[in-house]
Amino acid sequence: MSSPAESAFQRCIHPDCAQTFSVSEVLTACPKCGSLLDIAYDWSRVAVPKSLREFEARWMTRRNPVDFSGVWRFRELLPFATDEQIVTIGEGQTILQQSDYVGRYVGMTGGQLHLQYEGLNPSGSFKDNGMTAASTHARMVGAKIAACASTGNTSASLAIYASTARIFKVVVFVGSGKIAYGKLSQALDYDARTLQILGDFDDALARVREVAGEKGIYLCNSVNPFRLEGQKSIMYRVLEALAWEPPDWIVVPGGNLGNSSSFGKAFQELKDLGLISRIPRLAVINAAGANTLYRLYEQQGLRWNGGRPDETLVKSFYDDMNTQRRRASTLASAIEINRPVNLEKCLRALDVCDGVVREVDDQAILDAKAQVGAGGFGCEPASAASVAGAKLLREQGVIAPSDKVVCILTGHQLKDPTATVAYHSADVELFEEKLGQRGVKSAPFANRPVVVDNDLQKIIEALGV
Repeated sequence: MSSPAESAFQRCIHPDCAQTFSVSEVLTACPKCGSLLDIAYDWSRVAVPKSLREFEARWMTRRNPVDFSGVWRFRELLPFATDEQIVTIGEGQTILQQSDYVGRYVGMTGGQLHLQYEGLNPSGSFKDNGMTAASTHARMVGAKIAACASTGNTSASLAIYASTARIFKVVVFVGSGKIAYGKLSQALDYDARTLQILGDFDDALARVREVAGEKGIYLCNSVNPFRLEGQKSIMYRVLEALAWEPPDWIVVPGGNLGNSSSFGKAFQELKDLGLISRIPRLAVINAAGANTLYRLYEQQGLRWNGGRPDETLVKSFYDDMNTQRRRASTLASAIEINRPVNLEKCLRALDVCDGVVREVDDQAILDAKAQVGAGGFGCEPASAASVAGAKLLREQGVIAPSDKVVCILTGHQLKDPTATVAYHSADVELFEEKLGQRGVKSAPFANRPVVVDNDLQKIIEALGV
């Protein structure tokens, strides 16, 4: 078989262009037409396994760092780098957990709801799946400085790879007041140069793209097609945990739409390669305060349309957003994004996976988050959008109680502990300041601390035992 450099290439996703470029080039858009790029492969030149079960052999060779990685042990399915080029810090040691407790909340039959917990990654979020791939490509092209815009998780992930691998320096752009301290602390602690832009995530992304283009800095946001290649591995691990049998539904929060885009690409490739017999359905869940995809897809009928979505419709939507000065606003900071850069790729994924889009408000998100926590997993607010969305789809009859459903929990609880404490707190002022002003009116699943005198008898009485 050929080397990765010979079998892999970059390709414009627009069918009227479809220009191809070498993986040795650093591109975040097609130089000809401006569309997004895919990493594509000449699969006839790749040693693709005949069955996904062949990957199980790597469970026995985990002392090899590349086989230990939950991304790179599937490297024949993202074959753009050699083993020597790969940058790994042990990402992808995540679990798929059946949760009947959360399943009852959603309205599922026992044994049918599963939570894919990406908070176990080194930086505490799913971003590490993509950042290992982007860092690998950065090494391949000899990048000296890498940068990203972030609501927090991307900056934490990029910073931890840079500080561990020591192959490039990092600059991260964050919006003002739009990043949880748990995430900001990571970027600062991991020695990243942090620039706080007086604006929101969309502003930060626009500026970092300009700076990267002008100064030749390697950009690590999800416009980078190598980022999305790594994120495909989340679906490989889901299949692995389900004995390689696809579930009926994948439910995922929707922010910049990188995960949903990569999931669709993963399943299409696996189906084309004959490694799965069917593709699960995909549900992308927006926060109501950052619902661009929901409004365009479900309310205005925007579709992939064979790679030619209605650009006039999208432009009109964004022009109206500018005129009304609409800004994303949700407690789920990781998906607080108004202009998702992977919109077109997500439309393709929804087409491939017969998908749906829904929106859930912050009240539903925090209630679902409390139930996820009570069921044994601590997740950040954005993660719980998947569970809130699954609950909504059950209520609407779109998901059947007997369907096998996988909800993606994208980040760890300690990414944003403020929201958790405010929800469960008995402090009315704290609740109102942190949650009430954002539309959350109640905490029906609060587990409030009990204040008790420093007295043995009083403590026993408070315990009720």
